Amino acid sequence: MSKGTASVVINRRPDDVWAAIADVTRMGHWSPECIAGRWVDGATEAMVGARFEGDNVAMVAGRTVKKWTTTSVVSACEPGRLFEFIAEDYTTWRYELRPEGDHTRVTESFSYEPKGLQGFYYNALLNRPRSMTKGMNRTLATVKAKLEAT
Repeated sequence: MSKGTASVVINRRPDDVWAAIADVTRMGHWSPECIAGRWVDGATEAMVGARFEGDNVAMVAGRTVKKWTTTSVVSACEPGRLFEFIAEDYTTWRYELRPEGDHTRVTESFSYEPKGLQGFYYNALLNRPRSMTKGMNRTLATVKAKLEAT
């Protein structure tokens, strides 16, 4: 099993942070890899079973080396506490929020089971879990900066 986590404390209430993170149409503002998101199949907001697509890009030395779109399903949804989805029936992404005084600790995590040659390539050769964890740290830093600036 491949896993990773990142965490940050944001000077905002859990409901405000959750609203920003669970609005997948804003993911392109936060993430270095997911550049756009949209609800599909009639979904308009986060709820268990809602589906959305995310457009992604992998960059190396400032150059795009891969573009792809994933379809995800919201698997857990508790406003102010938890937002989780499964991308392509493969990777589980989870955001847990906990109040800390007037602030919110956000912990983002992922997990997936590497499969076959592609799993070996991604994990052993590209060290994908490390790059995903770096991306989570950048995502959370951006969420923190943008939410605290407003």
